[in-house]
Amino acid sequence: MDYWEDLLTELGSGLLYGLVGIVLLALGYRMMDALTPGHLGRQLCEDRNRNAGVIVSSAMLAVGIIVTSAIIASDGDLAKGLGQSAGFGLLGIGLLGVAFVVVDLLTPGKLGDILMGDEPEPMVYVTGATLLSIGGIVAAAIS
Repeated sequence: MDYWEDLLTELGSGLLYGLVGIVLLALGYRMMDALTPGHLGRQLCEDRNRNAGVIVSSAMLAVGIIVTSAIIASDGDLAKGLGQSAGFGLLGIGLLGVAFVVVDLLTPGKLGDILMGDEPEPMVYVTGATLLSIGGIVAAAIS
C-alpha cells in the first residue's frame, strides 16, 4: 500500500475505535447514573455537583484506560482490537458497578446519597480511586 491507502486505513480504524469508545463511555455514564440517586446530568449541569463530577470523571477515565489498553494490545489487528475493546470495556463497566456497590456496602450510609450531596465529601476520592484502580486492573489483564 502507498501512503494514502495506509492513511485512509488507519483513519478508518481510528474512527471505528472511536465509535466503540464513545458507546462504552455512554454505557459507563448510564451505569453511574443508575447507581446514583436523581438524574446525573442534572447533578452535573444544573446543580454543578463537584462530587458527581469526580465520580463520573473517574469512571470515564477508567473506561478510557481499558479501551486504550485493548487497542495497544491488538498489535495492529483491527478485528482483535475492536473485539477486545468492546469485550474488556463491557467487563470493566460491569466491574466498576460491582466496585461501587462493594464500597457502598463497606461504608455507613447510602454511598450514592453521600456522593450526590452538596457538601464536599471525602468518600468521593475513595470511590474515584477505586474506579480508576478497577480500570487499571482490567487494562493490565488485556494481553
